[in-house]
Amino acid sequence: MLLLVSEVVTNACLHAGGPRELVLRHAPGRLRVEVSDDNPEPPRRRVSGDRSRPGGHGLVVLERLARSWGAQPSGGTAAGKTVWLEVPGPGTAVAPTPDQGSGPDPGRSIPGR
Repeated sequence: MLLLVSEVVTNACLHAGGPRELVLRHAPGRLRVEVSDDNPEPPRRRVSGDRSRPGGHGLVVLERLARSWGAQPSGGTAAGKTVWLEVPGPGTAVAPTPDQGSGPDPGRSIPGR
């Protein structure tokens, strides 16, 4: 979990001028992390020619470790976006779900990650 939070906060720092807000939400069976920033550009995978070099692996980490993740435009008058991820909540069995590894939830995400 700490690695996933670190990835989305680091991405906000590197690509969006820093995070505006970090929100944790707990619901039965899941924990949701939301990181908002002022950049409206959706997260996109970087093409890395050399896998041994740092950088360009954050979205792969999200895809492999989070139950689901995505991005959505900030609501209201605020520019920017919120990148979110969900993991099983405390005490929840870690069993693969049908959407695991599929990337953003199409109903709540910005296309073109």
